[in-house]
Amino acid sequence: MLSEQAVPVVRATLPVVGGALDRITERFYGRLFAAHPELLRDLFNRGNQASGEQRQALAGSIAAFAVALLERPDERPDVMLSRIAHKHASLGVTSAQYKTVHEHLFAAIVEVLGDAVTPEVARAWDEVYWLMANALIAVETRLYQQAGVAEGQVWRSMEVAERREETPDTVSFVLRHTDGTPTAAFRPGQYVSVRVALPDGARQIRQYSLSAAPGRPQWRITVKRVDGDPAGEVSSWLHDHARAGDTVEVSAPFGDLVLPEGESPLLLASAGIGSTPMLAMLDHLASTGSTRPVVVVHADRTPASHAHAAELRRLVDALPQGALHLWYEEPGESGARAGRADVTALDLPTGVTAYLCGPLPFLRAVRGDLVGRGVAAADIHYEVFGPDLWLGHEN
Repeated sequence: MLSEQAVPVVRATLPVVGGALDRITERFYGRLFAAHPELLRDLFNRGNQASGEQRQALAGSIAAFAVALLERPDERPDVMLSRIAHKHASLGVTSAQYKTVHEHLFAAIVEVLGDAVTPEVARAWDEVYWLMANALIAVETRLYQQAGVAEGQVWRSMEVAERREETPDTVSFVLRHTDGTPTAAFRPGQYVSVRVALPDGARQIRQYSLSAAPGRPQWRITVKRVDGDPAGEVSSWLHDHARAGDTVEVSAPFGDLVLPEGESPLLLASAGIGSTPMLAMLDHLASTGSTRPVVVVHADRTPASHAHAAELRRLVDALPQGALHLWYEEPGESGARAGRADVTALDLPTGVTAYLCGPLPFLRAVRGDLVGRGVAAADIHYEVFGPDLWLGHEN
């Protein structure tokens, strides 16, 4: 928790710092990449930098953490920290890099706020930063230990064993270790990072959910081509170049949107390529003979754009208490409902725990409808592909 001296200072300056965070983070990334261009080339997502989404996510996380320190001083925002730490671990972030971030972030704060950053203010916000940084370092250290790797050493070369065209813009890749050893265990719902060498010499990284159950000698990821440049650098490279027999660099599995153990009822709701972690969960439930109640919701543009549609139906049919509800914007003759997913129309079991994955507007709409139906906020979990612009706004 914050020291007694820092609390009133952070409380008094939070409106000013919070109001300037967008300018601060913009200045921060400019300084950071000028001093360390290799970080933009080989670690940070260039598409998210170009769109400004990474700046928004960083600003949101800092503000949310500071507010939590003030409003809930005896608690730690573990959900937020866990989500960030899993992403960092999948990128191979190291504890030493937090010192580099600190140097350029605080220089940016001084440049933007000027004389308002007195020594007292600097000390107070230094506490905020290191409370957050050290908490993340501790979580990431545990994640590396659990993965059986040294700090930051998450990468391994894997071979594309199979490539399958799922839809016109979606391809699945089956991956295996080049030395023939079995793939590592993971929890259904987790993701891996994939790092590829691009024509300009950069090694860009993106995360992809493992879209089949654990326990097999191979992994599967499903990649949707992302329009735009440079936003779709890695997905486009994989679509255009990755073939059976090629090798790619893949991280250990991470991610905290994972299938819970037990027999409690579940709602698995997804849109578009957000179905991939749900497929792994359903595959695991079906392969283990689960009898728990599972309501599955999926929304997509058309039947033809729905990747793994037949597999989804097969997996839900294999569950004695499984129920599938589909919405397509253009359903055609599929028999699915037309329009956007509407969970208010569904019969949800008492005590349901919800897992959501898809675009941010979908997550907001479904979560709001579930809360309106009386599902506790603590029982609604989500994964968003890309920077988490929802941090601090879930409750």
